[in-house]
Amino acid sequence: MAPLPEPSPPRPNTAFRRLRGQLSPSEFAASVRRAAREIGEQVSCDARYIGRVESGAIRCPNYAYERVFRHMFPGRTLTDLGFASRESVRGHGARGPVCPSVPVVPVPVPGPRLGAPESEGKGTVDIFEESELLRRSFVAGGAAAAAVAAVPRAGTPPRRTGRRVGEAEAAAVEEAVRRIRVLDDRHGADPLYAHTAKPLSAAYALLDAGGYSRSIAERLCTGAGELAISVGWLAHDSGRLSDARSHYAEALATARVSGDAALEAHTFCNTAFLARDAGRPREAVRAAQAAQRVAERLASPRLLSLLALREAGGLAWLTDRGGCERALLRARTLFGRGPCDADPEWMSFFGEAELEGLEAQCWSALGDWQRAVEHARRAVALQNPHFTRNIALFTTELASDLVAGGAPDAAAAAAGRALSLLDQVKSSRIRRMLDDTARILRPYGRDEAVADFLARHEAAVARPEAAGRTSPV
Repeated sequence: MAPLPEPSPPRPNTAFRRLRGQLSPSEFAASVRRAAREIGEQVSCDARYIGRVESGAIRCPNYAYERVFRHMFPGRTLTDLGFASRESVRGHGARGPVCPSVPVVPVPVPGPRLGAPESEGKGTVDIFEESELLRRSFVAGGAAAAAVAAVPRAGTPPRRTGRRVGEAEAAAVEEAVRRIRVLDDRHGADPLYAHTAKPLSAAYALLDAGGYSRSIAERLCTGAGELAISVGWLAHDSGRLSDARSHYAEALATARVSGDAALEAHTFCNTAFLARDAGRPREAVRAAQAAQRVAERLASPRLLSLLALREAGGLAWLTDRGGCERALLRARTLFGRGPCDADPEWMSFFGEAELEGLEAQCWSALGDWQRAVEHARRAVALQNPHFTRNIALFTTELASDLVAGGAPDAAAAAAGRALSLLDQVKSSRIRRMLDDTARILRPYGRDEAVADFLARHEAAVARPEAAGRTSPV
């Protein structure tokens, strides 16, 4: 295979630096987060992100950041802010090399995606082209590109590239994690999971390469661990629970070896969620409690709030109503303290909508359908349009709670809305939940609304069957 050409060095974004003025990167990041909250966006901007923008490492922000920056600086275009145009960095006219390990995955989208500009959403959306997932990330540095090509086969030692691993490679792994999360939020796990094994192996190959400074080693450990968690979540959401458990074990080992408390807390958080979904509620409680012990050192009330919700979920499945209620109260108290600079970047999804949705799941597990419906409705109403997958999830859960609470017509209406969203979101977990709701609704088939949903659901199920159940995964 011909060697990949060396990328040109990033050009500093002096225009954006001027806009920061006398504020420190941390102070300016805080102003970005405040502006995001003003327009209902959620971004986990920190000083490192500002530094990467100003250095030119981020040539064009994602859509959420673009909306925030336009709100902060009205009337200015991306180029006025010092960024490249979106068209120049997307795959449509790109001249750069394409990483062969990341194939194109077309996802049919009949209409505009939630949160996307009106000019988008026609025809198909190539999700890997859309945000250049890992293509630019792992080709951004020579050693990173070499690592992708040099990932060893099972049983063979890694090949040395002869290049020193540095800033570009650490940034590449970090950017890969961010892009996977953005795509998952919009499209779900099914189209993504099969294409993340090679980048994950490449990240650990970089970590094993050696020859880097201590600061780069710390970033590579954190980046590889976070990538393992992201891949584990994709496995979880696409129904591969044993794969998810394996990826989380890898992330936990990385956290323990490197002494990274934030990574360890994140791993335990996801492990608790996985254990609950796998029918192991006691393990879910233990993992959530372990996460809270680690997170006490991190000074993030929002993180502790999420972890209390994970504990509450396990206690609900154990039918420990008292323990669950205490955990829910603790979660709301901590959430009420607001966001802070110590909040981890991966928690951008955790807002009021997620809080309501997780509480709805607890009441559902306890069989309190009235409370479950109340909180599920709030979760759907409050959800940021960017998080299409979560809107589909909470709408599906609302339908399930409504039918269990004796409102089949309202349940059918909610299930119909969720079914429409599954044209955009590919999540085996949500699809199975909706299938269960359809099964429970069948005895109410004489109701017009229920009959309409069941017909649409049967047609949706038949489509992949007619195509031989082909899937991009």
